Amino acid sequence: MAITTAMIKELRERTGAGMMDCKKALVVSDGDIDLAIENMRKSGAAKADKKSGRIAAEGKVVIAMSDDAKSAAIVEINCETDFAAKDKNFVAFAEAVAQAALNNQPSDVAALSACTLGSGISIEETRTNLIAKIGENMQVRRFQLVSADEPMASYMHGVKIAVVVALKGGDITLGKDIAMHIAATNPLCATEADVPAETLAKEKEILMVQARDSGKPENIIEKMIQGRLRKYLADVTLVGQPFVKDSDQTVGQLLKSAGAELVSFTRTEVGAGIEKKQEDFASEVMAQIKS
Repeated sequence: MAITTAMIKELRERTGAGMMDCKKALVVSDGDIDLAIENMRKSGAAKADKKSGRIAAEGKVVIAMSDDAKSAAIVEINCETDFAAKDKNFVAFAEAVAQAALNNQPSDVAALSACTLGSGISIEETRTNLIAKIGENMQVRRFQLVSADEPMASYMHGVKIAVVVALKGGDITLGKDIAMHIAATNPLCATEADVPAETLAKEKEILMVQARDSGKPENIIEKMIQGRLRKYLADVTLVGQPFVKDSDQTVGQLLKSAGAELVSFTRTEVGAGIEKKQEDFASEVMAQIKS
C-alpha cells in the first residue's frame, strides 16, 4: 500500500513520534495505522528499557489539591535533563500523575503506576510511551498524600520545591508564608521534640569533641556544649528558626502571635537524595570523535 502524507500526519498526531519513524512504521504495517501504533509502542518499550539505567535527577514536583484544600498529593517525576522537564508533554504527564494520586490514594508507587489516566492508558504505559517520544529516562519517583481537618496551604518554588502546610488556626496567608519559609530553609523537624534521639546524640558528640579541643575546664565545656546544642536545635527546627520575612521573630513566635499551631508540613525537592553523575562533556566529545 502507498504511504501517503495524510497517513504519516495522522500517525504523528496520535503518537507524537518523528516523521521518519512514522513512515517506517507504516511501511512495516503496510499502511495499517493501528498496527503501526502497536508496533511503535513495542519499539518504545524497548527504548524505555534501554534508557532505564540512566540517571534521572532532574524533573518536576507537582501538588494536586482537593477543592476543599483538605487533601493533597505531592508527586515527584524525574527525567535526565532540565530541558526535558520543560517539555509540555512531560509537564502534562506530571500534572496528570499528581491528580491520579489524589483521586486514587494509592499505597505506593507501583499502585500509582497502575492507575489509569483520562486517556484510558495506565501511568506506566504512558511513561513508557513518553520515554520513546522524548528520548530520556523518566521515573515516577515518589509521592506523598496529606490531609487535614482544616484547609491546607501550599507553596511552589519554581517547579523543583513543593511544600504543603497544615495549621490549626491562623489563615491561608499565614500558611503560605510558613510554606515559603520551609521551602527556603528546609528544616529537619517541626519542634525539638521531633528531632531523632540518635541525631541529637551524634551532634552532641561532635560538639563535645570540638569543645574539649579548646582546652577549657570541664565545667565550662559543659556550658559551651549546652549553648551550642540550643543553637543547633534552633537552626534545624521550624519553630526555632528566624522567620524569613522578619528575622526579629521565630516561626514559633509568629504562630503564637497569630493564635495558630502547626499540625504538619511536607516538603519535596526534585532530585533530593539522588547521586548525580558528573559529566565531562569535553572528554565525551573527544571519545565520540575518536570512535
